[in-house]
Amino acid sequence: MGAGNDAGPHSVVRRAAPGRVNLIGEHTDYNGGFVLPTAIPQQTAVVLTPRTGKTVTAQSANANQVGEFILGDEQPRGDWLDYVQGVTWALGHNGFELQGFDLSVSSDVPLGAGLSSSAALEVAVLRAIRDAFGLALDDLTLARLGQSAENDFVGARCGIMDQMAANLADGSTALFLDTRSLEFRRVPLPADADLVVIHSGVSHDISAGDYNTRRAECEEAARQLGVPQLRDLTDADLRRIEQLPDPLGRRARHVLTEDARVLEAVVALERSDLNRLGELFGASHASMRDDFEVSTTDVDLLVELAQDDEDVYGARMTGGGFGGSVVIFARQGRGRVAGDRIAQAYATRSGRIPTLLVPPNF
Repeated sequence: MGAGNDAGPHSVVRRAAPGRVNLIGEHTDYNGGFVLPTAIPQQTAVVLTPRTGKTVTAQSANANQVGEFILGDEQPRGDWLDYVQGVTWALGHNGFELQGFDLSVSSDVPLGAGLSSSAALEVAVLRAIRDAFGLALDDLTLARLGQSAENDFVGARCGIMDQMAANLADGSTALFLDTRSLEFRRVPLPADADLVVIHSGVSHDISAGDYNTRRAECEEAARQLGVPQLRDLTDADLRRIEQLPDPLGRRARHVLTEDARVLEAVVALERSDLNRLGELFGASHASMRDDFEVSTTDVDLLVELAQDDEDVYGARMTGGGFGGSVVIFARQGRGRVAGDRIAQAYATRSGRIPTLLVPPNF
């Protein structure tokens, strides 16, 4: 697998990719299950200029840092440059030949907010490399390479949802994705509701141990249950799930019930049944909090305040957990007012500084 170079030595390529918010379907993707993300307005933009040789330079407007590495000699550094190195490393390991380039990165996708800032960077860089060097990369291969960069180079064992969403999602539909087959279809977001996303002010890092621990627990639960992935469980397996040692039983129960909630949420969206969607959001958050144990006290408070708001249909934690953001559906035309009200109440109660990200202030 390789490609020629269709770009001149000084061709400049500008590409971008959005962050995403997952409406429902958390920690199901690496278990082969279903997810339902949508794109957010915030995005990561890159400018790539090919150069001779094998050196890559990359600068980040956000981090005010410049890094450099040699293609074929990528080494993890523990900072943002690892995501760029991971992309070129994954391309090299899959037979794609690259030349050096200069890269400039800017992003308004908040870090540690559970909104896939890393996938937005990976996909934006991959899109730029593909177009600058004429690589034969279809959308699914591009997403898989981004996932490989994060799994195998950075060390975060995420599923493929984030890269698929950064590459294929848009802001008017939800991407209903089967992460096993990678079949997907777009489901229109309800016209009679506002999407609201609030960052709790508690940042997370999915390359840290807790996220990887949850994945290992799911894999061990699947092994003890004798199934390839927790996706293969059905309601008939609930009795066996309850007999697993703690916390494996609760981890498996979350995945089984969350997959079912995604399927129900798709139906609710298609019917514009926002009350049912709100109920599913509430059940999902409770499962994330109690069975999967990836929420935090502050995030629970933010969800509780949102759920109690008169203009809100439903709210839940979104993303990998251990901090991050809350996703909310509010009454049409009331999203910004409700979001501001919820954020202010949360700031007063928690002492933290939340950020209303969607609707955006730009």
